[in-house]
Amino acid sequence: MKRQEILDGLRQSPKVDVCVVGGGINGISVFRELALQGLNVLLIEKHDYCSGASSALSRMVHGGLRYLENGEFKLVQESLVERDRLLRNAPHYVAPLPTTVPVFDIFSGLGNGIVRFLGLSRRPSRRGAVAIKAGLSIYDFLMRKRALMPRHQFRGRRTTLAKWPALNPDIKSSATYFDAWVSHPERLGIELLQDGLLAKFGAMALNYAELRRTEDGQYRVEDQIGGAFVAVEPALIINATGGWIDLANQTLFSPEARPSPLMGGTKGSHLIIDNADLRDALADHMIYYENEDGRICILFPYLGKVLVGSTDIRVDDPETVRCEADERDYILQSLAFVLPGIPIRPEQIVFQFSGVRPLPASTDSFTGRIPRDHFCTVLEPSEGGPPVLCMIGGKWTTFRSFGELAADMALERLGRRRRIATTDRPIGGGRAFPANAPAWLTQMAASKGLSGGRMAELFARYGTDAEAIAGFTAAGPDAALPHAGYSMRELQFLIREEAVEHLDDLLLRRTTLAVSGELTLDMMDAALDLLAQEKHWTLAHRASERDRFLTLLTERHGVDENMLSARNEPRSTECDTTAKSG
Repeated sequence: MKRQEILDGLRQSPKVDVCVVGGGINGISVFRELALQGLNVLLIEKHDYCSGASSALSRMVHGGLRYLENGEFKLVQESLVERDRLLRNAPHYVAPLPTTVPVFDIFSGLGNGIVRFLGLSRRPSRRGAVAIKAGLSIYDFLMRKRALMPRHQFRGRRTTLAKWPALNPDIKSSATYFDAWVSHPERLGIELLQDGLLAKFGAMALNYAELRRTEDGQYRVEDQIGGAFVAVEPALIINATGGWIDLANQTLFSPEARPSPLMGGTKGSHLIIDNADLRDALADHMIYYENEDGRICILFPYLGKVLVGSTDIRVDDPETVRCEADERDYILQSLAFVLPGIPIRPEQIVFQFSGVRPLPASTDSFTGRIPRDHFCTVLEPSEGGPPVLCMIGGKWTTFRSFGELAADMALERLGRRRRIATTDRPIGGGRAFPANAPAWLTQMAASKGLSGGRMAELFARYGTDAEAIAGFTAAGPDAALPHAGYSMRELQFLIREEAVEHLDDLLLRRTTLAVSGELTLDMMDAALDLLAQEKHWTLAHRASERDRFLTLLTERHGVDENMLSARNEPRSTECDTTAKSG
């Protein structure tokens, strides 16, 4: 259903069972859950889907080893279960990640861990081998019934440095365990959204729109693309805006009835670095290390580059977060500590991003002690109108179980029953995932008239959903683009089928061109030309969109026009454009 069709449908029938506000991973998750149960559900996102915290995660899918220190055993258990479900349900995007912890002490951290476990405040301290061994033993115990991945193991100093010679030579030992990582988190969000929309029970979704309470106590959807205002009558509202929950509540309640603050998020920033020595030094492992101040940092191979982070800083306004110079310096200093012999030049930082962790409101002076768990609270408007169910907290790994929790509460309020479980439901390109990928690729390439290499590229990006994109690509004349791995028809498919409204939707979230450092100025302009053609933009609108995107890249991601221009390369003819006419 296209944007105008949704708005026209709401004008004709404004009543909906549930309006979900917030199109991040948790909002999309509860939307999918409710749509699959047959509810008439409307999702409203102020910006683009998965454009806030859901695009700024560490790309880890993990149980939360460090949460054990806070005594959050239930959260760790739930996270490990959900991690393993994602490994099964989204194998095209989620994969195991061997994780190595450099150990610099033996007994340090024991007293601090006990004090923190008892709920007493204390600054972070270095964790020694005994504390790490205890944590990993608990991790293994919580996974004992599933055992999808190997148990942890310790290595001595000599064995560790033989495998990772670039590590700080002051280490005493190392420990290796397994978690997982996600390659395309924003795309996985889009696939969840489409799963809900395909339920065909009346599910609708709009990005670049807002839900607001009017002065007469009614609600309306404000379309930021076309400028339309449409009345809507929800029986229940779910506020799933994460770090924006308190700001969203200001638009959902009258000034006299606004609730007390519910959220108190912290900012985490990451860098993407293009340095072959750094990538090779990791030996395909994530290095999960402590900086000298005890702050946990991560470092692992990501899409041919290296992802490193993160920080943990309180923020008041999630709209303005960006990786500041002092955070960048801190991350680079931590990198110099753990891998002291590998210098990083400024131009090797090809992308940076920052997002707000949606944590419950807390007065704790140390951000590491703020609970990472999730829960829901229902606010009953004193002036009448639908109740507002607020989704508080949550981490990316547990989006499915959090969405399930919120959906079950909504179903109970509405007197409806659950009829479909999502625990074992494959996501998007994880459906019918082939046990023999080479055979699947050979058969699919032959049936679509594409080369094996081109089909493999699509499969790596979309899993089994590559079949639909390959079919579209082969159904009409295609053309090469400045990036050898993409073609005109592929981007046209994304624009037409995945609610692309702005250039950043396409280049930051529907593809990994920007985050992987592969976006060039020529590729940006080629994508902009396609988008302008599809949207029938004027030259002035195109120019405005170009300026908008370049400003966003510079201010939020540390990438300016000169950097994009320096990456330009001769137009490639490697992309398979020998499509069938149709």
